[in-house]
Amino acid sequence: MTDTTTVTAMGVDAIRDVGAAAFAWLSAHREDFALGEDALTADGHVDATWKPLGELAQTCSSVRAHTPAWDPLHAYAADLLRFAWQQTGQGDLFLRLQRWEPFATYPLEVYSVFAAAGLRHAGYEAAAATTARTRGWRLTEQEPTRRLGVLKAERRSGIHRSEQAEPVLRSTWLGGLAEPWTFERSSGYALTHVVFHLTDWGRLPAGVPADVADYLAHWLPPWLDTCLDAGMWDLSCELLVVAASLPCPPDPATLEHAWTRIARAQYDSGALPQQAPEGEGGADPEPDFLHCYHSTLMAAFAAAQTVKCLSGEADDDGAAPHAESVRNRYGGQGVPG
Repeated sequence: MTDTTTVTAMGVDAIRDVGAAAFAWLSAHREDFALGEDALTADGHVDATWKPLGELAQTCSSVRAHTPAWDPLHAYAADLLRFAWQQTGQGDLFLRLQRWEPFATYPLEVYSVFAAAGLRHAGYEAAAATTARTRGWRLTEQEPTRRLGVLKAERRSGIHRSEQAEPVLRSTWLGGLAEPWTFERSSGYALTHVVFHLTDWGRLPAGVPADVADYLAHWLPPWLDTCLDAGMWDLSCELLVVAASLPCPPDPATLEHAWTRIARAQYDSGALPQQAPEGEGGADPEPDFLHCYHSTLMAAFAAAQTVKCLSGEADDDGAAPHAESVRNRYGGQGVPG
């Protein structure tokens, strides 16, 4: 890991470099995301097969959407998204999963990532829509945060039903505006995913209700600082995605200062550990794939989202929702870096 003795604010180009290094590691380890034969067996481990692949696809789909075509992060994301889609047999494997586990939600959740990126499989969507019309599917018991994700996955995949997201949101830790001092690791991950679902993974800041946005504007900076102090790099990067996705992001100096600390924790290979190791940094061996792939994905995603937020660069669809907010914070001047 990079070893520096001072923490100073990073510019936009340096933050992009952190994301590019993370993508370089992800590209070098793409075969570790590949689906093996156990991905389609009754005793297969979803968390070690479909989950990593789905997270790779979601990160790459989001980064591709959040970055202009000339950005190196965009090229990395597009390449790895194509790889992930190929791993699913261009969607054929989802149809096989549907036949074997018709009431499992994870195939639809993963498939919806590809559908949102324009990669679709008509046969799977028809089969999933049939299952979604059953009472058994509608009455599946889920934690509220997961329920929001399933509702988002249904809409992405062309399944529309009457259940509304607002009541589900208000039964989550974040949507209920829980006492801020009750923040901990589990609530932190829950709140980040609520925001991911509300904003379509950062594309729609206006999807966060006003009271929730105000709550996050006030409390997200100290929560982020707490996680950084604890060396919780994975959760810190998720919070940075949230910070850069809000209607009114935190002060740019807050984001840049946080990125300096993330950069210090990143290995020369581009990998980012989930958690700071015990003892002095720099001498610790790089974690294995399963203990750093997600945090490295989140570093890549957070870097792209932060660069867009700080620079006002347009999404791939031309949207640059934070540009005015950032300009206002600098009194109409350009962003340093």
